[in-house]
Amino acid sequence: MHTLPPLPYAASALEPHIDAKTMEIHHGKHHSTYVTKLNAAIQGSEAANIEIAELMGTITADSSPAVRNNGGGHYNHSLFWTLISPTGGGEPAGDLRRRMETAFGSIAEFKEKFAAAALARFGSGWTWLCETSSGDLTIGSTPNQDNPLMPASAYRGKPLLALDVWEHAYYLTYQNRRPDYVNAFWNIVDWNAVAKRM
Repeated sequence: MHTLPPLPYAASALEPHIDAKTMEIHHGKHHSTYVTKLNAAIQGSEAANIEIAELMGTITADSSPAVRNNGGGHYNHSLFWTLISPTGGGEPAGDLRRRMETAFGSIAEFKEKFAAAALARFGSGWTWLCETSSGDLTIGSTPNQDNPLMPASAYRGKPLLALDVWEHAYYLTYQNRRPDYVNAFWNIVDWNAVAKRM
């Protein structure tokens, strides 16, 4: 069965970019609920013994909506917390930077394209930087709690960076100003954690 991972920093550590109350609700309520509902959906099944990333690789269009939505919510958030940090910000370095510049032209162009994908996602969802099976870096977006590991997803790849664009991730501080939230995100991205995922 799955458990809620602790935040790797204090709820207030990402201020002023993400406020403590948002983090407390986002992690302690939203993410916790995904874990609880996922465990209820898989109790007594073979899926109860499968690691969450591996479980995501089994999600097809015919999968249980409860497993797809809550499993996705658990995986996506578990990853998200590890990719943001109070010591984040700046720009990527080393091989990650070189590969991003090859794929997108420059880090500034990457940020523009990533932000455009985040702002184009209608309603709730996620924006991703992924590595394809051929080693290319791509930007994409998924609805709801879908992610690029799911065979059911139209956008596939190995997630390197994730941005939660559900309103619960930013509404207390930014209200309907998603562009401001996306801009603030660059101040907390942990590029070392992103690079380690390549």
